[in-house]
Order: sequence, then structure tokens, then C-alpha cells
Amino acid sequence: MKARIMIVDDEEQVRLFVRTVLEKEGYEVMEAGDGATLRAAFDGLQPDVILLDLKLPDDDGLALLPQIKRKWADTEVIVLTGYGSIEVAVEATKLGAYYFQPKPFDAATIRLQVERAIEHKQINAENSALRRAITTMSTGASPVFQSPAMKDVVRLVERVAPSDVSVLITGESGTGKEVVADLLHAVSPRNKGPLIKINCAALPRELIESELFGSVKGAYTGAQQDRDGLFLLAAGGTLLLDELSEMPIDTQSKLLRVLQEKTVRPVGGRSVYKSDCRIIASTNRVPDEAIKLGKLREDLYYRISAINIHLPPLRERREDILPLASSFLKRFAAQANRVITGFSPGAAEILRKFDWPGNARQLQNEVQRAVLMSEGKVIEAHDLAINTVRPQDEESDVNLTLMEAMERNTIVQILKETSGNKLETAKRLGIGRQTLYNKIKSYNIET
Repeated sequence: MKARIMIVDDEEQVRLFVRTVLEKEGYEVMEAGDGATLRAAFDGLQPDVILLDLKLPDDDGLALLPQIKRKWADTEVIVLTGYGSIEVAVEATKLGAYYFQPKPFDAATIRLQVERAIEHKQINAENSALRRAITTMSTGASPVFQSPAMKDVVRLVERVAPSDVSVLITGESGTGKEVVADLLHAVSPRNKGPLIKINCAALPRELIESELFGSVKGAYTGAQQDRDGLFLLAAGGTLLLDELSEMPIDTQSKLLRVLQEKTVRPVGGRSVYKSDCRIIASTNRVPDEAIKLGKLREDLYYRISAINIHLPPLRERREDILPLASSFLKRFAAQANRVITGFSPGAAEILRKFDWPGNARQLQNEVQRAVLMSEGKVIEAHDLAINTVRPQDEESDVNLTLMEAMERNTIVQILKETSGNKLETAKRLGIGRQTLYNKIKSYNIET
């Protein structure tokens, strides 16, 4: 369904007409013939748009408007009336109505007004979410990010987002690079355009160029038709190149040419098209090390990192651990329909002291698991899987640093909990499966 629409009108023929028109467009339509039925629906599914008749047998539409906006603040209300006047229209708008539609109206009119109301609701939701994100991340009363390092990140995002300059986001796996990319796009003038993402490590060498640049029929075995590339699909918007340093070196050289010339040639094609998208790239490797290892072209790095946003690991900004955990707790408790108010002092201390090798993603997964395991109104220490991980156990290599020993023991513990399921272990840690394999090999963990 496109959206949920409610028609509140005492005339059955009007309700039938509106239902018929809107259901043909794929909308889910709800009905109410009077104010009492509308109020009874307040405990049910929230509509995206309400078409509200001002003259109801048991109520006045203007009196119902404030009640609707208190209960369903995000719902757009289109007022319908056969007794229209400028004064009534002004009053309805003051009370929160999106539009004032005189009766009678035809199918085209009602389709257009509903479509516009939904678009208006979506824009408000995007702006509201963005304001919450910026406020929460910077100056809110209870900010998620309290560390100076992350406050600096937020200020940098706010400064560079309105421009079209390319951005490189660096940081360990799970630090929130994709979240920052989302925020950069949302604050930019391109936010009405698409945000297209590609994981450069997830595609085989022979497909990534076709995916990025497009291809023409017959360009390679299996190319049965022309294919649009992501540069074309992201036109007017933003293209995120996730894990850039995992892109094949020869593809990196072609990407560099695209960035320099602002034109794209599809694989096997002769003609080119203009590139019109902002480029954001991310990598969990240290750029200098990736360049030395031959994983990242130096000229591409300098071209794509006009602005470099580095996200420090969670262990280096412990002020953020409990605010982030509380934010995750609120979300997952609501999803599970549980009343869980916080963390016990013991649980909070464990969370704060843990080194979080999987960073915020691992913290999120840990809180989600704790919500499911908890039997009380607070998360206790025994609800946490990391409570069983010792800073250094007898299996640890004495040559490991404390942080490495913590990471090794965390992996060992979760592998035990998942009966050796590496996919589930990687998911709980908030890291990729290949990253987990590399760590298992590096730490000589028996599986």
C-alpha cells in the first residue's frame, strides 16, 4: 500500500466515491461516518492523511482538528466542506489543517490533494528526523554523542554537507560511517535526489565496473541488454562508495578518470554521459597503510578526500557508550513491547569498561540481545553476554595487547554461544564475515 487514508464524512456516497478513487491508486482507505467513530479509531492504526468533513452529525470538524493533531501529530488533515468561507479556511489552517477543499470535488482533485499531503508529510518527517539527529548529536539536552571527538564530527558534517565536495569517511567497522553518509546526504541540497550505496567489497571484479558505470548489450558474457550504472542512477543525488579500498586497483583508475572528467563511459560503450552526483567514500582501513599495501591508489585518495571525516572507535570515546546504549535500549524495548527503564549500576559499569571491538554496531547488537534476555524492568549484569568475557584469560597469547586480548576473548565467547556459527558471531560483533575470518586466523582461534 502507498499510504493509509481515512475519510471522515457522514455522507455514505462521498465515502464510497473517495474509497473507490483512492483504492485504485493503491491506498489503504479507512472510513468514519461521525466524530465518535473517528475518536474510537485513535487507539488503532494511524492514517497518513485524513479527509475531514466539517459538518458531522455529532461533532464539528474544527473542534475535532486539535484532537486529531494531539493524537496523530504527523497526520495531514484535508478539511472538506460544502459551506466554505475564507474565515473558516483560515481557522482550519491555524488548527493544523494542511488544505481546505470545498465540495463538490472530482476524482482528479482528490487524488492530487492526497498526493500533495503525503509528500508534505514525508518532507516534514525528513526534516524532523534531521533536526532530531542534529540536535541529538550536538546540542540536545540528552545528546547521544557527548565526547568532544564526536561533537567535532557533527560540526564538520554540518559545515561540509551543503557543498558538493567529495568526502572520505574513515574509521573501524561499526563506528557509524554509513550513518554519517546518510546525514551528509540529508543535509545537502541534493537530499531530494537518491542516495545510492555500493559495497565495493561485496561485488566480484568482473561485475563492479558494470555496476558502477553501466554496460551495453554484448559488452561481456551474459550482458543480454544495456544496463544503467549507479553513476547514472544517482544523478541529482549522492553515491556512497563503501569500503573503497577493497575496489580493484584497475577499477580505481577508471573511477579516478570519472571524477576528473565528470563523464562516465559504460562498459563496452562508445558514448559517454555526464556525471551529476556527489561522491562519498568510506573505508575501515587507515588510508596511508592502504596506499602502502597497494590497496588504494594515492592519486584517487587525494582526489576523493577533499574532506576527511574520521570516526574514532568507541573505546576512545567512552563518554558515548552509555548514551548510545540507552538510545538503543529505548528503541529495542519499544519494538519488543517491553517496559525496560535502563541499566543497573553493574550492567552500566560493564558496558562502560568494555572495549567494543565491533564498536557501536556491536553495542547495538548487545543491547538488543539483553532486551530479549532481561526478565525485569532494568538490564542486569547477568543479561549481558559480555559479562562473561574476562579482560585476559589463560587461552590468551601473552604477546597480545589488553585490547587485542579483550577482542580475542569476545570472539571466543560468542563463538561458543553460537555453537561456532560464524555468520551469527559476525552479526553479533557488528563486523563482516570476512573480517571475522581474518581475526580468527590472526588470533589462532580454534573453531
